[in-house]
Amino acid sequence: MLNPIDTEKVIRDGGAIGRYPDQIHEGVGWWVGACLVVVTQAARVAVAYDSRATSASFYRCLCRGAMNAQHFACTISDLHIADEHQLRAAMKELGGVPGALVTTTVTDEAETVRIALYDRHGQHLTEDAGLARIRQMIADGHVPIPVNEQARGHIEHYRRPEGAGK
Repeated sequence: MLNPIDTEKVIRDGGAIGRYPDQIHEGVGWWVGACLVVVTQAARVAVAYDSRATSASFYRCLCRGAMNAQHFACTISDLHIADEHQLRAAMKELGGVPGALVTTTVTDEAETVRIALYDRHGQHLTEDAGLARIRQMIADGHVPIPVNEQARGHIEHYRRPEGAGK
């Protein structure tokens, strides 16, 4: 695996979390996006991030990973900038799809990036619901790649329903 991470420390608490750049790097976004699609066997996922530049970088990688996950040809519903409430509402509106939210917390000492992963019911992904498998896939270097061009997914802008707040 290129640029390995300590998966036990980073892949936890419903997603991936770590200090940037020493514990977590943008490639983790790609790995987590691809693994989320495979573990949940999703044809569609909803994704969002807060407005921070570091989050945007991880977010772009996460989207590329999700659309390049094996044979799933996953559609990524791109909410762009949204909070957890908006993401969960979109996941439900889309028919109960998994999701991911990238956020960055900045302190005087460091930036901490969190990629929160959600199951089809809008709950944080638990160990038993796939988080342990994602951790193991990344630790073993078994990150899924597309089998052919037809297996590649795509990104589409999510349009909030009329009357739903921004």
